[in-house]
Amino acid sequence: MIAGVDEVGRGPLAGPVVTAAVILSPHDPMLGQYRDSKRVSEKKRLKIYHHLCRHAVSYAVAQASLEEIETLNILHATMVAMKKAVLALHIMPSSVVVDGNRVPESMPVPTTAVIGGDDSVQEIAAASIIAKVVRDRLMRAYDFKYPEYGFAQHKGYGTKVHMEALNKYGVSVIHRKTFAPIAKLLV
Repeated sequence: MIAGVDEVGRGPLAGPVVTAAVILSPHDPMLGQYRDSKRVSEKKRLKIYHHLCRHAVSYAVAQASLEEIETLNILHATMVAMKKAVLALHIMPSSVVVDGNRVPESMPVPTTAVIGGDDSVQEIAAASIIAKVVRDRLMRAYDFKYPEYGFAQHKGYGTKVHMEALNKYGVSVIHRKTFAPIAKLLV
């Protein structure tokens, strides 16, 4: 029972980091077909997300809140959220594989970092899809609350449209004030 863990949202200027942990079934008919969420269209991601929700042995999602990101820094907040996702699984895996070059501290089971794991490890690719769909939904919800920023389109990343909105409307409560482009606006 291997759990794959990935995150979405470390780079944006706004919103939480979302992590997911997934244990796949060896009988999953899509096993071998999962890809990094960035390599899959939104329509196909949603289809895969629903498939995973039905067929994964276990999956869990966790977030690093804006407060955690601001207090701990983005890396440490992400690691905390990854550990929370693993601990939220209803079955404890025998091991965990995490996308990247670091693993969360004090994990309850052996944990390995896999650089490029979202392309090479099925469990990590599945986790990336779940995390991406959940974070995109959160950013669309923020778009309803703060429509002037266009979060539904850019998901909080520092696009030209987003930067223009920041210059026109200022910083919202979901912007990461310690990130350089936002910090510059607050001076």
